[in-house]
Parts: sequence; structure tokens; C-alpha cells
Amino acid sequence: MVGGSADVGHGARVSTCPVDRPTVTLSCFGEVRDAMRAKDLRQALYDDGALVMADCLLDLHGSEHRDRRRLENRLFRRETFEDYETNLLPRAIAEAIDPMAVVGRGDLVQIGYRAVMHLTSLVAGIDVADGDADRLEHIVKVFSKGATAVHATGDRSDLFAEVGDALVEFDELFFQPSTARRQYALAGLANGTIPASEVSRDVLTTLLQNVDALDLPIEVIRREVAFYLQAGGHSTANALTHTLDELWSHGDADLLGRARLDPAILQRCVHEALRLHPASPVAWRRTLAPVEMRSGTVIAENTLVVLDIEAANRDESVWGAGSDRFDPNRDVPDGVHAWGLSFGAGPHACIGMELDGGVPADPGDSVHLHGTVALLASALLRAGAVPDPSEPPEIDPGTERLHYSRYPIVFEPLS
Repeated sequence: MVGGSADVGHGARVSTCPVDRPTVTLSCFGEVRDAMRAKDLRQALYDDGALVMADCLLDLHGSEHRDRRRLENRLFRRETFEDYETNLLPRAIAEAIDPMAVVGRGDLVQIGYRAVMHLTSLVAGIDVADGDADRLEHIVKVFSKGATAVHATGDRSDLFAEVGDALVEFDELFFQPSTARRQYALAGLANGTIPASEVSRDVLTTLLQNVDALDLPIEVIRREVAFYLQAGGHSTANALTHTLDELWSHGDADLLGRARLDPAILQRCVHEALRLHPASPVAWRRTLAPVEMRSGTVIAENTLVVLDIEAANRDESVWGAGSDRFDPNRDVPDGVHAWGLSFGAGPHACIGMELDGGVPADPGDSVHLHGTVALLASALLRAGAVPDPSEPPEIDPGTERLHYSRYPIVFEPLS
């Protein structure tokens, strides 16, 4: 992507991409975090993924982003996450793991997607009949590939055709029926025949209620709902595989045993794995005006700024010596999240980060949200999951990102 480069202050280098747009790469923690918060840096990573990402929350900027974020933030309250962890996740996790545990083997990536599919569908506002879960899971995986098309390694025309077909199937099988049900409920709410308690609280319903105020075409609503589905499924499956892979590869039997028994310890492992393996190893921004960095470097207008999240998350000035080593017991500096910048920062910080990563309890807190990934990993370890010695995991060859396409596991009796 990048041509020749020259140093420009600490953590930055300037280079030119193939289309001759000036490019700056930031890799130190402080400058990457500052860039994520800068109002004159606009999201630029998802231009190639426009089929599924155009005008989605993650791709918006300024007042458009602010207005939609405020609206959707109402769905992501801590008490809602507590209800999910208590009442929804245990059943979803059991339904994903139990059938594979019975036969003694399974796939970690598939379990991650399957366990979270019900939850992300509920949040997004997509109704799924029992016999359609496999189709939705396939469609969501295609959407994930489409969203990250910029890092695809194969023929993009084939990828875009696959994404287009998936959008048509998603629209007919899931989106249109779910939309019709919610429009009927909203009409009943308006004329007093349906009480507010019977109207769904989800992204689709919220957008339909505010379609005029936000000037939202139906295709944008469809992409927004698809975005929530693919982002939730992808991030969970990615974090789950990396967390357990790090634990199993670490070779610390004591840590593994304690993590199996204590979800709070496992949560620290999740956060450390997220730091080392962000779902998106880079973010791209485009400068809307000249931007001055903390080093004194001024980045000119209309420059592509590559935020190297993976490098920033391993910055020794923040994480100390051994910053590239898995260590869930490491000291985390004040004002820094244990997961680094993997959930972003500033206005585009991940809206569902507490759902995926949980919220560590402070002294005196009555509730500790462990997060979807920690609870899922905990259930797998307690079921005796270990890597399949006869089938090594496979890295996804269709993307430059470090994702597993398969991670075979077996279930062994616990000693």
C-alpha cells in the first residue's frame, strides 16, 4: 500500500500510496489515540466496503455521526447488558457449544459466530426462524468480508458479486419481514392499539421511528442493520479464537486452570488478547484540514492517515518491556484501557465494547459484567475444550488481517 517513507517525528512516517495521495502512518500510542479523537480526521477505511458500509454509523462524520450515535446509544445501556448476560447469553452459549461437546469436537470460529448470532440479531432487530440461523450466519460472514474489502487478497470483483448476492438474500429472507413487523407495531403504537411494552427496542425499530428526522433511505437502514450483525459476529469470533489460542499457547497450566474457574481472570485474558490482536489492526483517516500532532508534526489537508493500532497497542513506552508478550497480569497505566485502542477512542469508539469485553468491577460494585467473549471462553474451557492435535488451525487466506478461518477443537474430560 505504501511506497517510500521518511521519518516525521516520533511514531510517524510519510509515504505515498499507489494513487499518489500523501500518506502518513502513526504508530505510537499517544499519537494514534489523539488521531482517533481529532475532529478534522474523517473515517476512510471503508470506502472499498461501501456495499455494506456506506453511510453506516462507523462511516459517518461530524453532526451526522453525532445525531445517529446519540440515538443508538440509548440501546446500549449497562442494565441492558446485565440482562443479556443473565438471561440471554447462557442459553445462546449452551446452544452453540453443547451439540459439539456431545460429538467431542467442533470449530472455535463457528462457535463464536453461532453463540453471538442470536444476541446480535436481537440488538440489530432481525427476526430469525429456527431453520434460518445457518443462512444468516453465512450471510453475516460474507458481509464481514465485504466490510474489510480493502484488505482482501483475492479478486475483488468476485468478492463484490458475492456481497451483492448476500445483500439480496438478506433483504428478502430477513430484512423485509423484520421491517414489516416493526412498521406494523409502530403504527399500532401511534394509534393506541399496541402498548409501548410490546414494541421492540432494537436498532431497526429505532431507525424506523426516526426515519424522517434523520432522512434515512431504506437502503441505508438495511446497511446499518447489516453492519451491527457483521461487526458483532466478527469481533466476537475473532476475540474468542485469539484469547483461547494465547491461553493454550502460553503454556501456563496454572493460569489456564485459574481462568477456567474464574471469569474475572479470563476477562483479563480477553482484554490482553484484544490488545495484541485488534479485530482491525489499522484504521484509516483522511484529514479535512491541517492537523498538528503532539510531536509538532503538521499533517496537511487531504492526507491519508494510517493509524497502526497493532503497533500502538505494543508501544513499549506504555506497556513496558515485553509489550508484544501475552501477559494478562501486566500493570496497565492510569488512563489507558487494558485492551489498548482495539475498541477505538473518541467519537468512533466501539458502541458495543461493553457487550463484547464487559466492564471490570470497581471496589464496592454490585455488578461485574464479564462480557460475551469471556463468558463464551469460560464455558468452552469448563467443557474441556482444547486444540485438536490432529488438525491445526487455519489462517484465513482471503485477507491480509490475521484471522482464523478454522480453529478445530476437541472436548476432553477435565482431570
